[in-house]
Amino acid sequence: MGSLLIILGILLFISFVSFLFTGKEDQSILAEFPSRQVEAKNWASQFGAKLSEWFITKGFGIPSFIFSGLLFLSGVYITLNLKLSKLRKHWIWGTLIVIWLSIFLGFFTHKYDILGGVIGYEMNHFFQDYIGKIGTALLLAFGLIVYLAIRFNMTGDTFVNLFKSAKSDLKKDFGSEENTAAADDVVPIDNSLSEEAESIKSAFEIPLENLEPTISNHSKLEKEQPAPKAEPKKEIEVVIKDPEPEVEMQVEVAKEEKSETDNLADKLVEDFGQFDPTLELSNFQFPTLDLLKKYDNEGISIDQDELEENKNRIVETLNNYKIGITSISATIGPTVTLYEIVPEAGIRISKIKNLEDDIALSLSALGIRIIAPIPGKGTIGIEVPNKKATIVSMHSAIASKKFQSSKMQLPIALGKTISNETMVVDLAKMPHLLMAGATGQGKSVGLNAVLTSLLYKKHPAEVKFVLVDPKKVELTLFNKIERHYLAKLPDSEDAIITDNTKVINTLNSLCIEMDNRYELLKNAFCRNIAEYNKKFKERKLNPNDGHQFLPYIVLVVDEFADLIMTAGKEVETPIARLAQLARAIGIHLIIATQRPSVNVITGIIKANFPARIAFRVTSKIDSRTILDGAGADQLIGRGDMLYTQGNDLIRIQCAFVDTPEVERITEFIGSQKAYPDAYMLPEYVGEEGGTNLDIDIADRDKLFKEAAEIIVTAQQGSASLLQRKLKLGYNRAGRLIDQLEAAGIVGGFEGSKARQVLVTDLVALEQLLANESQ
Repeated sequence: MGSLLIILGILLFISFVSFLFTGKEDQSILAEFPSRQVEAKNWASQFGAKLSEWFITKGFGIPSFIFSGLLFLSGVYITLNLKLSKLRKHWIWGTLIVIWLSIFLGFFTHKYDILGGVIGYEMNHFFQDYIGKIGTALLLAFGLIVYLAIRFNMTGDTFVNLFKSAKSDLKKDFGSEENTAAADDVVPIDNSLSEEAESIKSAFEIPLENLEPTISNHSKLEKEQPAPKAEPKKEIEVVIKDPEPEVEMQVEVAKEEKSETDNLADKLVEDFGQFDPTLELSNFQFPTLDLLKKYDNEGISIDQDELEENKNRIVETLNNYKIGITSISATIGPTVTLYEIVPEAGIRISKIKNLEDDIALSLSALGIRIIAPIPGKGTIGIEVPNKKATIVSMHSAIASKKFQSSKMQLPIALGKTISNETMVVDLAKMPHLLMAGATGQGKSVGLNAVLTSLLYKKHPAEVKFVLVDPKKVELTLFNKIERHYLAKLPDSEDAIITDNTKVINTLNSLCIEMDNRYELLKNAFCRNIAEYNKKFKERKLNPNDGHQFLPYIVLVVDEFADLIMTAGKEVETPIARLAQLARAIGIHLIIATQRPSVNVITGIIKANFPARIAFRVTSKIDSRTILDGAGADQLIGRGDMLYTQGNDLIRIQCAFVDTPEVERITEFIGSQKAYPDAYMLPEYVGEEGGTNLDIDIADRDKLFKEAAEIIVTAQQGSASLLQRKLKLGYNRAGRLIDQLEAAGIVGGFEGSKARQVLVTDLVALEQLLANESQ
């Protein structure tokens, strides 16, 4: 392409040059173009004659030569692979100067001529019909000034400086001649003193070395010292030596010696390239934006009457309580408008804060929230819900430039703020997220928005989900992407966990995974998962030593309160461990609950979840539990939420993603090539999980029969009961419970609950033991 453009540029230039000499002779044959019967005088034959006719006569005239230069320049740029942005600028400015020159040259012609071509002539006629010759000349001058100002950044100062420099050069040239002439006319003056004056001078003369080198002494000496005695002129021969040639110095930096491991890694990277974790699913396609729904009323509509009415009511309510304001401004969001007021000097902020209910009454609005003061501003904010709320679609959040161009590890598009900016946060920096809100206020939609954001941004090799859904209906849609994105226990059939017993095993399995990953990081001398994966991609870690690429793991719990009620400490302990330690190795937790009370969100949980999202709650106590402050009880619901990461509260309208949209996304991903199975977590066997191996009667504990009688009598199968009754340690009591389970006397492990006793009375126990002995 580059060479073709170079040749076309040269051909165009040759045609144009030839046209200046042979154009008149070729006029007769142009009507018969193309024809092999006629012969053109143009150096490029008929093609050159026709091109010249189009460009010069019927086009822009002589300035058309610039087009040949631009074509040639384009070929050079493409051939040498230079930046095409500069080439575009050359074409734009070149075309503009062609048009200006054509009109300028056409100004001096009174008929169609090759100077300005048809375009230059017609444009001149057009301008002169309306603004006359003088107006056209002034317009051309203005066009030239604009071109010079924008293209070369020339200003009035540029011409003034050019004039001054030319003037100074002239002065130097003429001044040097005058000085030379004046120097020839100078008469030498005899500055020698008489003998008496010399003797007086020597008596009062102070040597310079005896004075301190201060400014005053020097100036005094300069004033008081007489002029030195003139010596007879001597001819001094000045010899100017040629400057010694500069010696070039070569600087050589010693290369740092690499270890054998680094050399091997560099050689592997050179031979095979960096390790690519996405290679197994290299043809995986991310979901497209057309899978998400667009809504008609997405754009924010400004109701000027509503704004004016709310402003007047706020001002009137404050005036009723003798509170004056100096200014008020409004920021319109999707569902809420923020009115910022600046109170007069001397007004107490607490006085305005206490008027929350009064302002809500005057505005007849639900969920007035006063921010006094707004952090970082000298204003007080009053958030008022809009009468017509607009939907923030997941499509607008995902399609935003902020999300698409984000370089975050785990980017999440939550929704839009009051200022209508897309809120994108990094789950890896949070590092864990706690969500709470009353039933039906948007928690499940918020979880779907989080998962959808990660599906649109991360490859299946880079992130895995562990989904816990006690409700059994909220996260079941993600079953279709099990072999792409989900992680599960080896013996589990379903990747989405709904059984509370399996939740405990999964959480403990994640703790084992966490310990294993820390061991890998320790052996690799890395501090976090990003450094480790970078080293692994650079082939500095040997897979034979157990090293592997580590994907991020995101644990999502849809209803945490139900787990706490059924399992208690057995769930809280592994979650607290994960929250405290798992950040560095890429395991992140997202926990949602509809009951943000202190027995569910305990102090240990809150301390390790700095990032919190609060949807609308029913009371101020719940708001303080989740946010450590009020505000969540004044939200308006339907995805309206407050987000904090340990500092300021940000009000966000959560992006809405509907069930059909999630279905389309999961079907799109699930229909593609997947891994053979879901990501397998380490196997976990509970301490009280029971075993079927201990069935040999001879290996039973001596207290087995006595323990069985105690359990059957009490109808309560727990190790703590045996500890108390038989005065045993925990380990022996646990072994007895395992033996009783193997014998069929007690049932399986059920979390924190006591085991079910399968034998009803002592008579049935005697029969069971007798049958075993036979």
